[in-house]
Amino acid sequence: MGAKTFLVAGGTSGLGLAVARLLVAEHRVAVLGDVPDEVAAVTDELGCVGVVCDVSSWQQVRDAFAEVVDRYATIDGVAACASVWAGGDLADLSPQHIRRAVEVNALGTTYLLKEALHHLRRQGYGNVVYVGAMAVTRARPGIPVYRATKSYGSSLVESLAEAQHSNRIKVMQLHPGPMPTRLQERVGDEFLDEIYAGAEQVAVEVVRLLQLAPDDLYVSGARVLRADGRW
Repeated sequence: MGAKTFLVAGGTSGLGLAVARLLVAEHRVAVLGDVPDEVAAVTDELGCVGVVCDVSSWQQVRDAFAEVVDRYATIDGVAACASVWAGGDLADLSPQHIRRAVEVNALGTTYLLKEALHHLRRQGYGNVVYVGAMAVTRARPGIPVYRATKSYGSSLVESLAEAQHSNRIKVMQLHPGPMPTRLQERVGDEFLDEIYAGAEQVAVEVVRLLQLAPDDLYVSGARVLRADGRW
């Protein structure tokens, strides 16, 4: 099939990093992250391109995509893995924490998909995979803000998939179960789930969707639920 170009937002840790690791052996990979030291560490480890980008900033997202396109001319697939954890009762969450979760999980996802589709439409093909959460499919006490922001992303993907009118541009979503990544640790929370999917396992499915060919039929808009025993 030849080497392709993939952009992984949130690719410095967790699922995003696992996706980048799977892709980099055979493809060109650009990793986006908002912490410069982490971006540098991943690019050194994988030998890929790294771009410092806070996805909650439209200007930074636009510039990041422009940098990748300027280097490689095309983008074959985009994995939207960037996310901020917001666990706990609404009453216990600070306004700053709520705002950041909305900025990254809702606005950031919107900016990523907006820019991704701009470039994919220009070239006439490509895949987008949004990483949601199993919690979207069933209400779970204790994570109202996180679930609401991921539900926003799921709804956005569904509408965008219907709007493409061509399966050459596929907009898909995958909802993994709880994964013991740094998502919770970054905000000072502990990972409490006893049943979970490993990031390396879920990454295989993300990569499969990213590599679907333009003429593979009937998958745009697909919602993949990776059942892991929790529900």
